[in-house]
Amino acid sequence: MGVRFILLTTLFGLIFGLLGFNLYRIQIDKGGYYLDKVQARTANAAELELSRGELFLTDRYGNAIPVAVDKAYPIIYAVPQQIKNPEQEAAALAPALNISSTTLASMLDNPKSLFRALTEKATQDQVNAVDGLNLDGIYTDTKQYRYYPFDTLASNVIGFVGVNGQNPQPTGLYGAEKEFNNTLAAGDDVHLTIDRVLQAQAEELIQNLVAAQSAESGSVIIEDPTTGAILTMASYPTFNPNSYASSSIALYANQNVQDNYEPGSVFKPVTMSIGIDNGIFTPTSTYDDTGVVILNGSVIRNWNLKAYGPHTTMTKVIEESLNTGAVWAEEQIGNKLFYAGVKKFGFGDPSGIDLPNEASGSLANLEKRDARAVDYGTAAFGQGISVTPVQMINAFSVIANGGLLMRPYVNASDAPEVIRRVISSSTAEKVRGMMIDAVNKAGVATISQFTVAGKTGTAQIPDLQSGGYYPNQYIHTFIGMVPATKPQYVILIKLVRPKSELAAVSVVPAFKQMASFVLNYENVAPDNIGNKLDSYFYANP
Repeated sequence: MGVRFILLTTLFGLIFGLLGFNLYRIQIDKGGYYLDKVQARTANAAELELSRGELFLTDRYGNAIPVAVDKAYPIIYAVPQQIKNPEQEAAALAPALNISSTTLASMLDNPKSLFRALTEKATQDQVNAVDGLNLDGIYTDTKQYRYYPFDTLASNVIGFVGVNGQNPQPTGLYGAEKEFNNTLAAGDDVHLTIDRVLQAQAEELIQNLVAAQSAESGSVIIEDPTTGAILTMASYPTFNPNSYASSSIALYANQNVQDNYEPGSVFKPVTMSIGIDNGIFTPTSTYDDTGVVILNGSVIRNWNLKAYGPHTTMTKVIEESLNTGAVWAEEQIGNKLFYAGVKKFGFGDPSGIDLPNEASGSLANLEKRDARAVDYGTAAFGQGISVTPVQMINAFSVIANGGLLMRPYVNASDAPEVIRRVISSSTAEKVRGMMIDAVNKAGVATISQFTVAGKTGTAQIPDLQSGGYYPNQYIHTFIGMVPATKPQYVILIKLVRPKSELAAVSVVPAFKQMASFVLNYENVAPDNIGNKLDSYFYANP
């Protein structure tokens, strides 16, 4: 018993002795080092800490999925004020940091500076090497950075945090990070309406489509027409916000919100809506299609160079995408009423979406003092005016939801906002019927057991230098709505400079693929079981 007691006493004595010695070493021998480190860290807390709210996407189950968070990474930094021999320390540090000793010496030679980052997001090998050198005024620590766990997913919507000439401290520079910067900088979270699953599917689809069509770029938007909520907003090519500096600055912009383009024939349902809503014609009203119209000396033909003769209906104009029919419709409406109707649909003004740097499109051709008949005639089929993709899908949402222009939004905490009534619910249903007939006749976008309404656009790209259009260069658009009898989703597919000449070959099959996925993912009930409507309009006069 006595021997055991002596052994235990000796063992505990040794342990406490070692602890005491270590404490002495830390407090006395290395006390200055740790004190300097604490003082340096305290003095530069703002440089090392980033306290920012998180951004979340969602899914059909309402799960909150973090897509922009704060994450600690190793950092190697200096307190030049504590460094007596910058050249000597630079020579020792250079191999570990893979920075020239000359560059390092200039970074360290500043006696008044309390903080200088040497290597951000350092590797563990670099941290170990620097710690082993035990140099005065050189420290390793962790620093909070913005981290995007899904890399490129929704990057054009999310944006990124960074610094620039106007913002020396980390701040939101693009996308939602910029739009909601004040909220996020205060530490509050922001939940977006973007569905992660639909977004991922859309990004895969548009990347594959751009590659298959050797196109310059492409985009996909999905909107809930009843609320204005944006469920998907995809662009390609894109970038990784975790390494944004390695990408071209041109990729940071959100082409769905910031790019103006001439929409082409996808605009024709807007023209039809204006005429029908003002009681000027109906879907069955006819004109004599000679295949050509001359306005102010300019010759306008149908895209296929065909003439469809007398008794060509307005529904036929949508089915066959007849330019001459759109011109006839605009002439019946009249320039003043046509312009007012286009403005009422939201064109020429920002949509009000809660994303930064929104473009407003342009109706300048219609607003100039010497606007001519040809300016209005071409505008009726979507040339000579410019829109943004989000304006275009929002206009189709008017037709989908029964006539209301909604403010599109991505902040899930926002309530749906009706901007104004644009057309009557009766007009909206008639125009949807015309587009259902067009889809059924073409057969490319049809989906079994569902009604689909939609319209293509194959627009020439303007040459701003010559004042004309580039030959054989187009922008393809298809906008469709499903289920078309009571639309829950409006989907836009856009492709810039594809190799195919016709949208029916490029974006229409892509729409069908995307719409089928949406209907299956959202478990939407079919609206056309065993009762396919060969002519929706004539079945629903």
